[in-house]
This record gives sequence, structure tokens and C-alpha cells, in this order.
Amino acid sequence: MKHLLLTLLVLSFITPNHSAAQTDNPNTPKPDAFTAMERRLAAPEYKTKYKKQAVAKEYYFRVYLHDKKQSPYSTSRPEEFLSPKALARRAKFGIKVDRRDLPVSPAYLRRLTETSRGRVHNVSKWLNTAVIALGDTTCLDAVRSLAFVDSLCKVHETPDSVRTVVSRPDRRVWLADSLDMATLAFPQSLCPKGYYGWSTNQVEMLGVDRLHEAGFRGKGVEIAIIDGGFYNADIIPGLAHCPILGMKNFAKPGENTFEDNTHGMNVLSCIGALEPEKLVGTAPEASFYLLQSEVVETETQIEEDNWCAAIEYADSVGADIVTSSLGYFSFDDAAMNHVYEDLDGHTAQISREASLAAGRGLLLLNSAGNSGNDPWKKIGFPADATDMLTVGAVDSDGQNANFSSIGNTADGRIKPDVMAQGEYAFGYSRGGHPSSLNGTSFSTPILCGGVACLMQAYPKLKPTEIIRIVRQAGDRARRPNNIYGYGIPNLYDAYQSLRKK
Repeated sequence: MKHLLLTLLVLSFITPNHSAAQTDNPNTPKPDAFTAMERRLAAPEYKTKYKKQAVAKEYYFRVYLHDKKQSPYSTSRPEEFLSPKALARRAKFGIKVDRRDLPVSPAYLRRLTETSRGRVHNVSKWLNTAVIALGDTTCLDAVRSLAFVDSLCKVHETPDSVRTVVSRPDRRVWLADSLDMATLAFPQSLCPKGYYGWSTNQVEMLGVDRLHEAGFRGKGVEIAIIDGGFYNADIIPGLAHCPILGMKNFAKPGENTFEDNTHGMNVLSCIGALEPEKLVGTAPEASFYLLQSEVVETETQIEEDNWCAAIEYADSVGADIVTSSLGYFSFDDAAMNHVYEDLDGHTAQISREASLAAGRGLLLLNSAGNSGNDPWKKIGFPADATDMLTVGAVDSDGQNANFSSIGNTADGRIKPDVMAQGEYAFGYSRGGHPSSLNGTSFSTPILCGGVACLMQAYPKLKPTEIIRIVRQAGDRARRPNNIYGYGIPNLYDAYQSLRKK
């Protein structure tokens, strides 16, 4: 079950395998040009073709390592494993490089691969773990007996067969036709008037329009997005101006994330879109790293390890903010499931990792989750982490969205921290045109962009200081609760209060 990959594209959602979703009566006569375009997008050449293919079985295990001995790295030479920007960010905040920052011991990784006859899938230096992929499990006792291994647990098992792509449509040709069709289906006259177009409400709700007027649009702030795929983010016109500083696929190494799931692209558009009078994001001048950790086809704990590797990458390249619209609590194998008692920020692998980010000078925002109507109801993981902003969703009137997950944490901390619009919010569909989006997956990046503007205005504020300021700017800051947290923050008011100090 995908808890946070909930995307309801109510307006003009077009995919290569689906005709345009209509919001009007299907019996209403359509213009001839629209009907012709609809037929064209439904043609066989616009359908992605798949086949099922048997794959060799692999078993993935998370190995907890005892220490970082036999390593060539030293905290006195951090330039060997952290970028100049990462070191500059830590120096700005007075943060020292410590042993958590040291890479996992290369000697230990070599011994693991030799003993297991497998390969290393990823590592977490902050938590000192490694995920190894094995063709069989007969070596596990030998791995457990290694002196530097504390314990291990299974986090993933590949299925017997997978669906692979045989052929896919030309994305650029399809996108051009999709945009033409959207123009016919949803003329500009339907769009709200003004500079922000469809995104007006979600931007103004946070006071971000006034931050933009004051000259703060995210320039110079580097945002890492950890998500699923970023389908078409490289060719959608409204994202063409976005500086993409780097991208990395931790879920499917070597695969093109621009040809995978759309969710990360939807998220990016909430922040970086720049199409005046149609769609403008909350930080249209920010720069981005696009990092894929999510495997859409399955739900296993390896995705937590992928996420850990991704946020450490974001730290190492010197990103300022991470926004993540992912979260977990139940898995395909019920033995991996989390329970309410784990919601303490220090039990789940992904939450332990998230709780360390601010201490390294990295501000993290994560979606609360979309389980408000489900039996679980609570926030997911890593939304329970400490020293980060967990974001819930409200509708266009500022009322809690029924699906938005609630708090508090198992150890009694207020969650979610704050709220932003996540019901009938707007971003781009894979067809490159504005579409309505539902989920805390979208309230989170909408707020993230506003926080990036605040960070541009006050670049010396530490992550923990920004977290405190954003909470205090909430409209329920005096009486926070487990539904709204500290409420909807007015980031322009936060900016003004800082000016007076």
C-alpha cells in the first residue's frame, strides 16, 4: 500500500495510456479539433507496451555494523567525503564533522561482499549500516559471525517476475500533443485571474506572495527532493527554467528517473513552476537535486534504506533543504510492519536518519501522510522524526483535509508540525498542464518553497531556528493539537518578525 503516493489529478490529467479525463458531461458535444486530438492520444503509438519477465531471485539484508575501524577516512580530512558547499554550510552553523559523517569502512564492505558472494546495494554512514543483495541465503550464518557485524535483517525480496517496458511513446511528441489538447479542453478563461493563476490560493495562504514581492523567490537556495520518479520533468515547458544541479536514482540504479513515476515531478512543480497567470510555484528561483528512493511496484523496508542513502547524498553535495513526500508503516511482508509504539523518532531506520539531519545543518520537511480516513490514522515514518517539519494538509478554506494523518507521536510530541494546502492544490500533470492534486505529498513542497524564500532572506538561521519560527508563525501556535499541529504558518509575518529583532 502506498501511503503517500496519493495523487488525484482532477483537472486535465492525461497519460500515454489514458485519454483526457473529462470534467463535463460525456454526452456534451465536443469541438471537432478536441475529438480528433483525443483519438490521437488514444492511438496505439501512444501506449507503453510491457511484458512480464522472469528474474533471478535476490534477497536484500540490512547489516548493522559495530564500528568504522580499518578506514582510510578521518574527521580531520572531511574534504575527502563532503563537498566544499557541505563543509561551508556546516562552518556557517558552527557544526563540526564527527564520526557519523565518516563513510562506512571500505574494508568491512569488501569483507561483506566476499563472505556473502553478493553486492552492496547502498549504505548509511550516519547509522553505520549496509544493504547487501544476495543470490541465496546460505551465507547468512557466515555474515553474522563476522566480528564487525552486530546484526542483520531482511528488507526486500525480489518477485519471481517483473513487468518490463518493451516500447514507450516518444515523450516529447506526446507532450506537445497533450499540451495542445489541454488548451482545447481547458481554455485560459477558466483559470483564476492574476500572476499565480491556478496556484493563487496555495501561495497566498502562506503569505508567500508577499515574500516574493519583497524579493525573495528562493534564489540561491538548493532543495533536494526525495521521491518517486520525475516523469517528464526535463521537458515540461513550465519547468524549463529550473536549475537541476544533479539527480540520482537510489531505488533503481542506472534507470532514467525522467521515465518513471510522475509523483516527484508533481512535487517539483509545486515549488519550481514558473508559468505566469497559469501556475507559479512557491520558490520559482530555487535550484534542485532530484533523488529517487521510492519503488512504486512494491512496498518493503529497503525503501527506508534508499531514503537514508538519498538524504546523505543531499547532505554531502551541500543542499540546504530536503523535501520528502514519502512515508511508511505497513509493507508487503507484514513481518516488516511498524506499530504505533515505534512513532518516537528513534526506532524506525528512516526516522532515526531523519532525526539526524538538522544536526548536520540540513532542514527537512516531510509529509504527514494520507491515512486520516484509514484504520491507521496516524502519521507515518519518518514523519515522527525529531528536529524536522511534518506537514499536514488543509483545503482551500484552511480546514483540515479528512485524509491528512494525525499525531501525536508515541512520546507525546506535537505532530503534524504545521499545515498547508493539500486538497485541490495545483501542480503539473505529466501532460505539462496545471492539474489539481490531493495529498500531504503536495502541501509539503508548497510549504517547502515558502520556507526556502524565508531561508533566502535569513541564510544564517539554523534548521532548528527555522523550525521554531515556522511553528510560531502558525495560526494555532498558542494551542497546537494533533490535527493541525501549530496550524497554517504565515511566512511573511515570520519574515517581518525577524526584521524587528
